[in-house]
Amino acid sequence: MLPYWETKSLEQMSADEWENLCDGCARCCLHKLQDADTLEVHYTCVACRLLDATTCRCRSYRSRAELVPDCMVLRRDRMEAMQALPSSCAYRRIAEGRGLAPWHHLVSGSRETVHTAGISVRGRVLPEDQVAVDGLEDYRVTWPLEAGPEDGKDQ
Repeated sequence: MLPYWETKSLEQMSADEWENLCDGCARCCLHKLQDADTLEVHYTCVACRLLDATTCRCRSYRSRAELVPDCMVLRRDRMEAMQALPSSCAYRRIAEGRGLAPWHHLVSGSRETVHTAGISVRGRVLPEDQVAVDGLEDYRVTWPLEAGPEDGKDQ
């Protein structure tokens, strides 16, 4: 029998299946800047104040939207937000029909492979309380959006 992520669309997944699909990379927890003219999204290496940069998990997941009003809360009824996610994101990969990457915990059997593969933000971010909000432009990075070995040729 095929696993649920190979037989169901994102819209068809249960709440538990949806939540378990998260690969734990925390790239969505990085502050982003959007060009007003082109609408292009630029990532920074500055992480949300709720992110535990060691575990790459939110410290207040259930309350995140209330505590951080601009938190990127992924929902099935807002699929257009998928385009703002890195191409390595499990939600985006499934939405685009590319399946899960080999380092994803549902494939590898370990939540550590996202870190050992270099996909997560672990060891690459600054907490937002160490950066001036008006200085985010100085912390722009390209690595969250770059193609890498984690996706191979289907990037």
